[in-house]
Amino acid sequence: MHKKAGILFYVGLFLFVFVVMFPFLWMLITSIKPMTELFGDKSFTPYTKHPTFQNFVSVFVNYPFLRYLWNSFVVSSITTIYTVFIASFAAYAIARLQFKGKTFILGLVLSVSMFPQIATISPIYIFLKNLGLTNSYLGLIIPYTTITLPLSIWILVTFFRKIPFDLEEAAHIDGASMLQTYWKVIFPLAAPGIFTTSILVFISAWNEFLFALTINTEEKFKTVPVGIAMFQGQFTIPWGEIAAATIVVTIPLVILVLAFQRRIVSGLTSGSVKE
Repeated sequence: MHKKAGILFYVGLFLFVFVVMFPFLWMLITSIKPMTELFGDKSFTPYTKHPTFQNFVSVFVNYPFLRYLWNSFVVSSITTIYTVFIASFAAYAIARLQFKGKTFILGLVLSVSMFPQIATISPIYIFLKNLGLTNSYLGLIIPYTTITLPLSIWILVTFFRKIPFDLEEAAHIDGASMLQTYWKVIFPLAAPGIFTTSILVFISAWNEFLFALTINTEEKFKTVPVGIAMFQGQFTIPWGEIAAATIVVTIPLVILVLAFQRRIVSGLTSGSVKE
């Protein structure tokens, strides 16, 4: 267990990281290339002799990119808050309360996430269309909650099961109700799991494309993934602007994941080892 890693380990690690990061690095290089280097033989060069930030400027000048960012932030934030709030209560009931069919209910909830989005997009669109919720924030929050709620419940159930029952019994002896026990004892102890779940839900809602493309067709309600996909040039596809917009959208998520990677990993692996 205390054996030092050899040179082959670091070489392999470097190659692995390079392969994983290569698409992002290529997009970064593309985003700072001038238009003349985006086509022809120079488009395959992994560097540029004339770096420019014109593509980043064009993204905010030629397109309502700030509006796209705002729409994605609002929808993702509300989805995260609502999903985690509902999932925490559902997970607490499944993990701590005694009733028949808990395993079946948990499996049924998880099975919802197994349906491909393309199979559910038609009935969901018709449902939202009849309610007049297309081209609105709520029209995306509802299906996003459906997508993210099963995984959120599954992760939080694992966290709630790790909390000792003795703490609840002590709270009940002191006269606390079940709701008071949840808010003042269980919820703070499950904060790492709730935090991890919130990050995963936010990233999932931020990157979702199919529902956003189908449900919100008006320009003022488009989210970032759809807005970037709709970038159009006069004669060619603006690859430089697409790359620049992708970098702007990706960097905050990368920073968020790197800053809280320990919490994310601990949340995903919680319960995998018996204590």
